[in-house]
Amino acid sequence: MPDRRLDASALRDWAHTAVGDLITHTDEINRLNVFPVADADTGTNLLFTMRAALDATKSAEGSGDVSLMAATLSEGALHGARGNSGVILSQILRGLADVTASAAEDTDGSLADIDAVLLGAALRHAVGLVVSSMGGQLVAGTIVSVLQAVAEAIQHCAADGAGLAEALTAGGEAGVAALDRTPDQLDALAEAGVVDAGGRGFLVLIDALTATVTGHAPHRDTYEPGPPRLEHGGHRTQVQCPPQFEVMYLLADCDAAALDPLRTRLEQLGDSVAIAASADADRHSIHVHTDDAGAAVEAGLAAGVVSHIQISVLSAGPARVSPGSWSRDRAVLAVVDGDGAAELFDQEGACVLRPAAGLADPANGITARELVRALVDTGAAQVLVLPNGYVAAEELVSGCTAGIGWGIDVVALPTGSMVQGLAALAVHDPARHAVDDGFSMARAAAAARHGSVRTATEQALTWAGTCEPGDGLGIAGDEVLVVADDVTGAATGLIDLLLVAGGELVTVLIGDGTDSAVADALADHIHRRHPGIEFATYATGHRGDALLIGVE
Repeated sequence: MPDRRLDASALRDWAHTAVGDLITHTDEINRLNVFPVADADTGTNLLFTMRAALDATKSAEGSGDVSLMAATLSEGALHGARGNSGVILSQILRGLADVTASAAEDTDGSLADIDAVLLGAALRHAVGLVVSSMGGQLVAGTIVSVLQAVAEAIQHCAADGAGLAEALTAGGEAGVAALDRTPDQLDALAEAGVVDAGGRGFLVLIDALTATVTGHAPHRDTYEPGPPRLEHGGHRTQVQCPPQFEVMYLLADCDAAALDPLRTRLEQLGDSVAIAASADADRHSIHVHTDDAGAAVEAGLAAGVVSHIQISVLSAGPARVSPGSWSRDRAVLAVVDGDGAAELFDQEGACVLRPAAGLADPANGITARELVRALVDTGAAQVLVLPNGYVAAEELVSGCTAGIGWGIDVVALPTGSMVQGLAALAVHDPARHAVDDGFSMARAAAAARHGSVRTATEQALTWAGTCEPGDGLGIAGDEVLVVADDVTGAATGLIDLLLVAGGELVTVLIGDGTDSAVADALADHIHRRHPGIEFATYATGHRGDALLIGVE
């Protein structure tokens, strides 16, 4: 398989892969986090910053201009930066945006892809941006050391005429070597027996880029805290009690002359001061650790227009998610199959997760890892999950448990079919307390009797008699209750059975390859046999069953 060009599409795919890989490695990175503050959130902050960057690329979807894609990643990261590591990541992405924009200007105004020369230049430029955002102080043994090593290796390979894949491989190896040296450069790391957490996170991003270009992810050992390194000869950093708050905000309409006084004031108030500019320098992301959060915000107000204020309590204990990381309070995550179903549930306000396209039968097709990724991607502190029959019980429990471990309040609702999911979603009210909302949705789902219709593929003996290939089978509760000559006959028979206990609404979801005339026949049947019953049908395009039927 040939290596992939790093064009606009590949760059967005890299961001998507990077988010997934950061989810996998967040625990590992957080355990390494001891500098500048041992608050165990470097991995979490990198993840949420990268996710904000990925979300921003929706505005550039379909564009073939890689410089535009890089610019949207940079802007998204700046606006969504979390913590010190997030600010640094925003400047790394700005380095990519600046260099690709300059290259585009040198051509016809657009840029098709990024080669090894451009990537090396972008990372080298990013080193300067990161150091500048931190006040011009380069501290050895941090993410900057790893970034610098990767940039130098890629530039060296590019100068020798190497392609992007070869340069990335060399950059990754140089990054590993630089990361392994960080405890020898910084006392705080040596005393804790760890490598730098930010450097480890950057290596995850480089490996994700390598995987995007080559199709193969480099294998890395897991980095875990070890015994202190007594002989390291590094620069000793005094371990002090961390400030109480982490303060972040965006600053606009700020004159360049006001930035130095702002930095000086913030340094008087605390430490870990970072002032990162957007690509056009009309906005800045401000970061500081301080005991006086109010004064830190007031300093920004004196310099310009402040927005997106985030004030988090710093903690020395392990934390998956820092306060303010969620963009909304509550979301509904629905697992659905078919383009029509995805559109339907999206219109009803749900976030959508779909089984892989290659599955012949999507039932139980979602893995725990895919579920965790989707939970994080909702951006919500509380998530109500509608599995809709597409998640095996063990994967659902594992995925929801992992989501709870991330700090997300996850509730899985008992929806065994998309028709039950629609019934639950119809009564969803984000204004209610989460417990009340979840209870109402679960009750609505349980009250929706449901079944399915499929075509028999072989002769078999069922509860409703013998079926032949091509017969329509009406199924409820995992048992065949109706055998008919075709799908329409099985559907009418099943609807009659489901309505025995009463009902006011019949909903039919039409699967992929099923004749749309079936819906007209069912509407006519209900009108004649069950007058007064409402009937709704949707072409969802789901695989497997020809029809999904619900009665409420």
